Amino acid sequence: MKDKQARWRALYVLCLGDLMIVLDTNIVNVALPSIQADLGFSQTALAWVVNAYMLTFGGFLLLSGRLGDLFGNKRVFLVGVVAFTSASIACGLAPNPLFLVVGRAVQGLGGAAVSAVALALIMGLFTDPAERAKAMGFFGFVVSGGGAVGVLAGGVLTGLLNWHWIFLVNVPIGVGVWLAAGRALPPTRSTTAASVSTYRVPGWSRSP
Repeated sequence: MKDKQARWRALYVLCLGDLMIVLDTNIVNVALPSIQADLGFSQTALAWVVNAYMLTFGGFLLLSGRLGDLFGNKRVFLVGVVAFTSASIACGLAPNPLFLVVGRAVQGLGGAAVSAVALALIMGLFTDPAERAKAMGFFGFVVSGGGAVGVLAGGVLTGLLNWHWIFLVNVPIGVGVWLAAGRALPPTRSTTAASVSTYRVPGWSRSP
């Protein structure tokens, strides 16, 4: 029973981390007019606020999955959360268009790392087919609902506060996910560690 509860706690943390990424994909679109007016983006350059994120996110997904195999999915997940949260601070405090676009590109890198290994972590946590189906269904529901929530949240934050908060709101969420993931997620073994542990010098044996 305790193991089952621990697995679902870990799933909730993974869902929250991936929800943060999905929200950010949609929340920015609502605030684009405010960003353009405040930072002086041209109509052409404004598209890079979205494109910089999508290009690095899509381009880094496969590499993130491979890095999870090499160094451990938990480690890559935590690094991705740190990168995404740090970039969110940079975007929220951006003084000019270039700074914001670079911050969005780094956000894409962190988001790709989180998204790529989240599914692998879920597959490792839930080995029973029935329980895995429930976990994947819950994860899919959270991710699919994140798009609609992102549009709503973008409008609320931009209307009540300003566009800076669509990025700064990620900071407490990211810190909470990082702290919870460090405790809730089990350690994952990397292929590099496995290869080192199984390596033997020719002619050498542990037995006398």
